[in-house]
Amino acid sequence: MQWVFADCMLDLERRDLRRASQPVATTPKVFDLLVYLASHRNRVVGRDELIDAVWGGRVISESTVASHVNAARTAVGDDGQQQRVIKTVARRGFRFVADVTEQQASLQSSDATTAAETSSTETVQASKPSIAVLPFVNLSGDPEQDYLADGVIEDVITALSRYRWLFVVARNSSFTYKHRNVDVKQIGRELGVRYVLEGSWRHAQGRVRITGQLVDASTGATHWAGRFEGVLNNIFEFQDQIAESVVGAIAPQLEQAEITRARYKPTEVLDAYDYYLRGMAQLHQGTREAIDEALPLFQRAFACDPDYASAYAMAAWCHCWRKVNGWMQDRPREMAEGARLARRAVELGKYDAVALARAGHALGHLAGDLAEGIAILDRALELNPNLAAALFLGAFLRLWHGETEQAIRQFSHALQLSPVDPERYRMQFGLSAAHLFMRNFAEAAAWAEKAVRDLPGFGLAHAVLAASRGWLGKQEEARQAAIHLHVLMPDMRLDNLTDWLPIQRGENLAVLAEGLATAGFDPEARED
Repeated sequence: MQWVFADCMLDLERRDLRRASQPVATTPKVFDLLVYLASHRNRVVGRDELIDAVWGGRVISESTVASHVNAARTAVGDDGQQQRVIKTVARRGFRFVADVTEQQASLQSSDATTAAETSSTETVQASKPSIAVLPFVNLSGDPEQDYLADGVIEDVITALSRYRWLFVVARNSSFTYKHRNVDVKQIGRELGVRYVLEGSWRHAQGRVRITGQLVDASTGATHWAGRFEGVLNNIFEFQDQIAESVVGAIAPQLEQAEITRARYKPTEVLDAYDYYLRGMAQLHQGTREAIDEALPLFQRAFACDPDYASAYAMAAWCHCWRKVNGWMQDRPREMAEGARLARRAVELGKYDAVALARAGHALGHLAGDLAEGIAILDRALELNPNLAAALFLGAFLRLWHGETEQAIRQFSHALQLSPVDPERYRMQFGLSAAHLFMRNFAEAAAWAEKAVRDLPGFGLAHAVLAASRGWLGKQEEARQAAIHLHVLMPDMRLDNLTDWLPIQRGENLAVLAEGLATAGFDPEARED
C-alpha cells in the first residue's frame, strides 16, 4: 500500500518515503510516527497515544516527542509555522491534515506474491519484536475444556505484555484464529508480527499436558518447542504455574532470536534497538573482552535514542560487572560514571522492569546503597514478576545485605523460571555464595563448579569454590582453585574482599575469608 499526499509518497510495505520522487532518509521512529498519524488522520492523536504507539509506552520527554514531530515535518516538506501536513492541536495532540490518496504499490517482479510477502516481512522486521499468542488446540475431545486452555493463553498474553520491549497482539485479535487452520506466515502478515506462539492442550484423568512452539512468522522456522505437565487440582494455581513456565521459557528465546536478527543486519542501517541487542549478545558472554565490546554498543544505543532507559541501565551494569571482576582501570571515575548511568536509567525507566533491574543492581554495587538497590529491584518485580534477571539480581543484593534464605529462594525461582538462561552462570554463582554463607559447603562447591564450568574466567566463582573446598578439607582441590583465583584477580586480598563484594554481615565475610585462607589463598606470598 502507498499513501500519496502533497508531493510525498509513503510506501508502507517497503518503509520508504519519497518527496518529489526523491528518497528521503528518516529514522525508524520518525517513519513510524508519520505512518501512525497518517493512518489515524480522521482524528487528533494525543501525546500519550503517540508515545504508546511509537515508543512502546516508554517514559520519554516532551522534547523528544517535539523533536520527532519536527523531524517528520521536515521529511515531508512541512514546518511548525505552515503545518500543512501535521497540525499541532493545542493541549490535545497532533493531527495529520494533508489529503491522502491510497494506491496499491506496483510490483515490477512477475512473482507478485513473493514480493508482497517479502515487503510485508520487512515491515514486520523493521518494528520492535512482536508476537501473537494463538488459542491452543484442545485435544481432549471435550469442547467444555476450551475455557481451561483459553484461560492459560489469556494469562500468557498478560504476562508477556509485561515485557515492554515486546509488542503482544491483544487477545481479541489472536482469538479470531480459533478453530481456523491458517498458515503461520499468513497470520504474521495479517497481524503484523514476527513471532507466533501456538500449541495444544490435552486433559485426561486429572492431568494436563500442554505443548507449545515459538515460530518465526516470516520463515516458519521453530525457535523453541516445549512441553509442560501438571495436576489440575486448583485451576487458578495451575494456570499461574503454566503461564509462568511458558513465559519463562520463551522470553529468553525471543531475545536470542532478536539478537541473531540484529547480528546479521547491515551496520549502516542499525538503530538504537539493534545496538542494544548487539550489546546484550556480548553482555551475556560475561568475559572481559565481551564487556569491552558491549559497553560502547550500549552507548551508541542511547546516543541514537537519548531516552532509551534500558540502554543506560545495561551500560551501567557493564561498569558494575567490571567492578566485581577487578577490570576497572580508573576505579573512582568508572564507578561514578556507572552510578550516573544507573540513576539516569531509573529516571527514564520508571515502568521498565528490565531497566530498573539492571540499574538497581548497579547502584547497589557502585553507589554502595544496597537498600535503594533492593527497593528498585522490588519495583522491577512488581512490574514483571516473570523477569528472571530481576529475580537473580535482586537476590544478589539481598545476599550481600544478609538476607541469605530469601536470596536462595529467588535464585532458585530464577533458575526454575529460565533454566536455559544465557546468564545461568550468575545464578549458579549466587547459589554457591549463599550456601557458603549458610555453611552448606558441599552444595556451595557443587554450584560453584557449575558456574566455573559455564564461565571458566569467573574469578568470584573460583573464590567460593576455593573457600568451600577449603572448609570441606579438600586441600589440593582448594589450592588449585585458589591459584586460578589469583591468576584471574591478582589484586584481591583477604583484607579487601569487600572491594569486590559488598558483604555486610561479618559472619558471612568471615566464612569466605577463612575458607580462602584454609585453601592457601595468600597472594602476597605466592609466586605462581
